[in-house]
Amino acid sequence: MTQSDALSDKVYVELIRSLYANVLPSKIMLGITGLYVSLIGRSRGDWLLWAIGLAAFAACALRVGITVSLRARAMTAALDRTAARKLELSYSVPYYLYSVLLGALGGYVFAGADQSAQMLTVCVLMGYCAGVATGTGLRPMIAIPSIVMAIGPAIVMSALRLEPVHAGMSVIALAFLIGGAQSVLAQHRLVMTEIGKRLTSVSLARRDGLTALPNRLALREYFDENASLLGAGSVVAVHYLDLDGFKPVNDRYGHAAGDELLAAVAERLRGAVRAGDIVARLGGDEFGIVQFGLNRHEEAELLARRIIAAIAQPFQIGADDISISACVGTVVSSESGTDLETLLRNADEKLYQAKRERPGAPQVLTSIL
Repeated sequence: MTQSDALSDKVYVELIRSLYANVLPSKIMLGITGLYVSLIGRSRGDWLLWAIGLAAFAACALRVGITVSLRARAMTAALDRTAARKLELSYSVPYYLYSVLLGALGGYVFAGADQSAQMLTVCVLMGYCAGVATGTGLRPMIAIPSIVMAIGPAIVMSALRLEPVHAGMSVIALAFLIGGAQSVLAQHRLVMTEIGKRLTSVSLARRDGLTALPNRLALREYFDENASLLGAGSVVAVHYLDLDGFKPVNDRYGHAAGDELLAAVAERLRGAVRAGDIVARLGGDEFGIVQFGLNRHEEAELLARRIIAAIAQPFQIGADDISISACVGTVVSSESGTDLETLLRNADEKLYQAKRERPGAPQVLTSIL
């Protein structure tokens, strides 16, 4: 993957996160839909209107339920493009469904002669379309079709009445629709550029120049972002590791070879961790790894042993085969409110305890807080 592709993926992930950032407007729309359907249903007493209205309310409830259930996952810092695409589909399908049903309800109301119901419908449709443009405007392929599906039937049915007021309403609503679509597209282009610039500057400030791994600052920000989304009983593991035999490599082969070795170690660490884990260089030959979403404490020790096995394989540095090893201290915690520095400090203590107890002792020591 090129650097441009990687940046494009990161921008895409940020845009998908924006869909889940604020659930309150969707909850408000659910209440408005219930009130709207109740009012026009009672005023007209039409079974078909009730059927469409209740279906729209159910679709809105489904939309809220999916958004709430997936929000924690969507807001995590460990999304790739594939995962983000699945979240976008999960969000957009009920969104489209609700827009279609709301549009059908609006069109049905404007096919009748109840002006009070039409007035209320205009209020709901315009409010919904404004909310769509604001809440999902960063994803035009969701926002614009949803707006068209919601207000389009009312525009068409109103125009077909061939009355000056209804025809004027259709023209005005259509003008708002076109102008809103243009605004959504312009906002999307502007925000994409801004996110790209922000991610580029953040990436440079939070990357280790030698290994291209996240640095300590990036690790702390990742931990804080994800820890705030975890519920009670969620398990997090923090690993602190360093390399045994690295200093002799510098002494024998030179610092250039040592730097190349550190870059090779970083590459192996990337391959050893899960997609949702983060590995960072803490300084020198020390690295930190954070794992969220563990189902069992044993998963942390499995990763630590996988890391040790990966580092134990010889490295080809220039014309030389170089062998080193790693030692890992691991802390597993399910206590909310524990900060990263405390976990790293405890993991570091386990690391040096493992070093003191060798030879013959395991290269992994794990504690559970």
